[in-house]
Amino acid sequence: MSASTSQNQRIAVIGLGSMGFGMATSLKRAGHTVTGCDVSADVVARFVKDGGAGAKTPAEAAKGADIVVSVVVNAAQTEAILFGKDGVAETLPKDGVFISSATMDPDVARRLAKQLEATGRHYLDAPISGGAQRAAQGELTILASGSAAAFAKARPALDAMAAKLYELGDAAGQGAAFKMINQLLAGVHIAAASEAMAFAAKQGLDIRKVYEVITASAGNSWMFENRMPHVLDGDYTPRSAVEIFVKDLGIIQDMARSARFPVPVSAAALQMFLMTAAAGMGRDDDASVARMYAQVTGVKLPGDK
Repeated sequence: MSASTSQNQRIAVIGLGSMGFGMATSLKRAGHTVTGCDVSADVVARFVKDGGAGAKTPAEAAKGADIVVSVVVNAAQTEAILFGKDGVAETLPKDGVFISSATMDPDVARRLAKQLEATGRHYLDAPISGGAQRAAQGELTILASGSAAAFAKARPALDAMAAKLYELGDAAGQGAAFKMINQLLAGVHIAAASEAMAFAAKQGLDIRKVYEVITASAGNSWMFENRMPHVLDGDYTPRSAVEIFVKDLGIIQDMARSARFPVPVSAAALQMFLMTAAAGMGRDDDASVARMYAQVTGVKLPGDK
């Protein structure tokens, strides 16, 4: 970590889910004064018990803050946190910076940045990658874009949260666009891994052996290696839910349609996630695509009744 993490900042973290809670913990560990805010009072209470401060609304959390880190699911939630009732824009001091970590359409990121910057505050478009464990360790990958002033103001928080920080441009939207390319690949890889594993089961293969062979072979992907143990264990507790990829692959279709660019592979992956959500597994782990294949084809996977 760089020296700037020693500079104590007042930081609000809005959204204490699996990622946000870890990010808030990393910021606190780096010596910052951190206030957490979440729709769940229980999660805020847990953060306070761990030595943080708690707030009931984004406006309350942002009062007197140097930096606000928003770790919510989508653009609509981000906009509500900024400009809705009891929003951050009411109380964040002038020259404060809003770090937006939600995955969203780059055009929306540009619009929100313009709106906030017009009030004399800074907006850093900073989607994240790495999962809950890396968030808790302060070792995320952050794909950021924004003005030089936004980067300078956000630096202490970025240093505390990221192992890898990519500075991808001087305006909001670039970070979001890079993140969508990642999500295109991530969604396709999960869908492909699920298809392969269910197909292997249909062939009567020992799927634990399949996992061992594929992870040592050229067909492996980070997603195959990370997600298929959930299938082997029959454990679909959501680390990342099916609905996330319904959303993100949907954004990719919208972006591609606007750009008149064909994305047939990610379109097929989106349909598999939609089918899985329609079958009642939308809030389950995204490896549930394998279960959907199994249900359609009569294949038995671990954990099946």
